[in-house]
Amino acid sequence: MRFDGVLFFPVTAFAADGSVDAALTAEHVASRLEYEPGGVFAACGTGEFHALSASEVGQVVAASAEVVGGRVPVVAGAGGPLGHAIECARRAADAGADALLVLPPYLVASTTAGTVAYLEAVLAASDLPIIVYHRGTARLTEDAAKRLAGNPRVLGFKDGVGDLGVAQQLVRAVAETGRADFAFFNGLPTAELTQQAYRAIGIALYSSAAFAMAPRVAKAFYEAYAGGDDERRLQILDAFYLPLVRLRDEVPGFAVSLVKAGVRIGAAGAPALDVGGVRPPLVDPNEAQLDELRRILAIGDELVGASR
Repeated sequence: MRFDGVLFFPVTAFAADGSVDAALTAEHVASRLEYEPGGVFAACGTGEFHALSASEVGQVVAASAEVVGGRVPVVAGAGGPLGHAIECARRAADAGADALLVLPPYLVASTTAGTVAYLEAVLAASDLPIIVYHRGTARLTEDAAKRLAGNPRVLGFKDGVGDLGVAQQLVRAVAETGRADFAFFNGLPTAELTQQAYRAIGIALYSSAAFAMAPRVAKAFYEAYAGGDDERRLQILDAFYLPLVRLRDEVPGFAVSLVKAGVRIGAAGAPALDVGGVRPPLVDPNEAQLDELRRILAIGDELVGASR
């Protein structure tokens, strides 16, 4: 399984009564496909996996897989308590997912051996391959990386730790196994800020939450990055991403909340969709923060030469 291009992490739409709106979620995913994402990661971090039941994960993944129609891989979220992770894995398989992104176990910390056992239990729950989300209570060592890479159903690692030294060790450890098909990608919040550094250690892929709300801007940034156009990349970074990160850092959880608000506002190439607010414990931005987000999105529109 190959991933080429921006990795798209869609939001999960909620109806007025708070339930998952599968049809609107599908519309959101469909509206971004023309911008050629390298994969669709449904019911993952930006999709509020932490606040979804296993049944709801199945709904979101089914809606996404149906509209994607095999054009790119659909990766479903699984994780948290082991029983929940296993149930999510089974429902994602039934819903048509191509792989799982396995998020860390909930609350408890264990040994690396325990983390590997957790991942192997999720693997055993379905026939789907997995990508390991390296962060929180699921941190890996070089030996663990080699063991996991020895399983062909482990497709790659998503790094959310942000320690480039550790990430480099994992990249080189996997290289020792001879796996040429192993996918590493930068999974830090607003990964566009750190991607140049990640590429320098051999991690060329990154997840983009911004793609969910401003796909034309995110694609323009990716094309500049992939094409080595540093002048254009830095122009978009300075004018769009740095102000977005400053706003993001005002409130914990805004890496998700702002993106969902941006989908409601709309941007160039992405008409506004009433996908609802975020579920607790996340909070939605206030009016002043929404005004700032509108300003940033308008700058993004200008950068790509389009108006809403």
